[in-house]
Amino acid sequence: METRIALIGIILESRKSVDELNHLLTEYGEYVIGRMGIPYREKGIHVISVAMDAPNNIISALSGKLGMLPGVSTKTIYGKNI
Repeated sequence: METRIALIGIILESRKSVDELNHLLTEYGEYVIGRMGIPYREKGIHVISVAMDAPNNIISALSGKLGMLPGVSTKTIYGKNI
């Protein structure tokens, strides 16, 4: 199956969704190249980036599930022809 490189940007505004967010990232872990989380204490938020190599439907499914969590916003960008 053809895969794509993508980056999911996540803004976590509420800690109440941390457990479910981590569960989803673990569930899709076989497709994750790496992740980085940065706490922004002054604003009380966390900025997380997740690099993936996965089929388009898998990337979309994870991004959609993450975006439905309370206090979580996501945006996905894709590499061109990769």
